[in-house]
Amino acid sequence: MGNQLGVMTYFDAMKAARDAGIDLVEISPNAVPPVCKLVDYGKFLYEQNKKAHEAKKHQKSSHIKEVKFRPSTAEHDYQVRKNQIIRFLGDGYKVKAMIFHRGREMAHQDVGRKKMDRLLKEIMEHAQVEFGPRMEANILLALLAPKKGAGASPAATATKPAAAGEQV
Repeated sequence: MGNQLGVMTYFDAMKAARDAGIDLVEISPNAVPPVCKLVDYGKFLYEQNKKAHEAKKHQKSSHIKEVKFRPSTAEHDYQVRKNQIIRFLGDGYKVKAMIFHRGREMAHQDVGRKKMDRLLKEIMEHAQVEFGPRMEANILLALLAPKKGAGASPAATATKPAAAGEQV
């Protein structure tokens, strides 16, 4: 095991595999000549699945977080949602900011548009606008992506001086 047997015919390779009590697995069918290994096929599949799982685990998926507003959202709730958007962007997520209009609010879409423009102005240093703001049915939405190099770095928050009487 572990050493190369060289170029051989299919029948010789099958005989060598049968003599060793293991399987002949084709690794690279497009190579000339095709590359094969003498391995236990069940173990081979297990290792392939394990490699695929590891590769998937280290992959960063781009989920989109949604933050919903209404034109009549109170100031405190607006600030909370704005801070959520900034946190999501800092974590590397894309954010879909949505302002829902219901009933008579559709007659006053300018209120929702002002709220969206204010939001985009306040988070300008954290986000870049991929598209929007635009109306889709009764929803005003904008898709925000994190700016490259943006976000609070741990070193910047650690250098904050302690207040008088505060323990560190």
